[in-house]
Amino acid sequence: MKIHRIDRYRVRLPLRIPFETSYGRLTEKAFDILLVTDELGNQGIGELVPFEQPDYIEETIATARIIIENHLIPLIKDADIHHPKEVSLLFNEVKGNQMAKSSLETAIWDLYAKRNGTSLKTYFNETRTKIPVGVSVGIQTDLAKLIDQINEYVVQGYQRIKLKIRPGYDLKPIDAIRNKFPDILLMVDANSAYTIKDISYLKQLDRYDLAMIEQPFAANDFLDHAQLQKEMQTDICLDENIRTLKDCELAFSLGSCRSINLKIPRVGGITEAMKIVDFCKERDLLVWLGGMFESGVGRALNLQFASQKVFKFPGDISASDRYYYEDILTDPIEIQKGKISVPNGFGIGVSLSQETLLKYGLYDTLFIK
Repeated sequence: MKIHRIDRYRVRLPLRIPFETSYGRLTEKAFDILLVTDELGNQGIGELVPFEQPDYIEETIATARIIIENHLIPLIKDADIHHPKEVSLLFNEVKGNQMAKSSLETAIWDLYAKRNGTSLKTYFNETRTKIPVGVSVGIQTDLAKLIDQINEYVVQGYQRIKLKIRPGYDLKPIDAIRNKFPDILLMVDANSAYTIKDISYLKQLDRYDLAMIEQPFAANDFLDHAQLQKEMQTDICLDENIRTLKDCELAFSLGSCRSINLKIPRVGGITEAMKIVDFCKERDLLVWLGGMFESGVGRALNLQFASQKVFKFPGDISASDRYYYEDILTDPIEIQKGKISVPNGFGIGVSLSQETLLKYGLYDTLFIK
């Protein structure tokens, strides 16, 4: 197939509830929707998800736009692509910038599946039609409101709760949650808020029967995470550290973690994500799918990928109304009895709401043959 056109919507969606982490407070999410059209008129959809500030990883939505327009599109605009896996090879000469790469690579996977008249999950192993899911809860200093919020998610059926923590906001809210929900599947996410000096303090988390503690140290601290994992009973999960298969290999070799939070955009797309899944499966390393406050486009992609039975731990793939008043899909993603159905249809299986896109987004064309 040949790429004949690439269009874009630059969108900003307000959050229903402000979301606070150790990085800061998020009240709206900016993202781009990329539309990649082939020579037959088939159209693939991808989502560009970096945050506006370089606090999660180095990449931002502004820098990613530059990389896409000036460096990635020139690599594919004249290429004859036989399979989406070739896209990651074409992008190899551009170092890093995984989320920029993923936005185009995943759009081309969607395009490829639509071109072949099949669902994206057809290209994955041992898939399911419904997926158990979890939800991520931001920092909420009013503990009564925090408990009410979690209770609402439990009533909705979410099968795992992830609490964001930071120094000064950790033991007290965890203790409150455990007292109210002693049997809930609970984990915490520190987003690199602690350092190796905090090991003795972090070991206190072992008494709360947590499923895992995610990313306690900085994104380059493989050795420090390994030291922490040796001293803690609770499983350590790496998130920001993992950009490639090589990072998984390093973490496994050093014993830096017992779990991987896999985010498709953070590893450059589906092709690298599949390699990581295979690696984790072969070594009995728990892998689960994380989220980036995606719109329904990225959420549908995650559902297609998470349909694989290897994903036994509930991921961060909540319903559309968890974050947004309005999604950009004609049929928003909904949770039923703790599970979300994998969208049917070709590709990622969803259709865009032009009305919502025009309400919240700006349209332009990046490339046309």
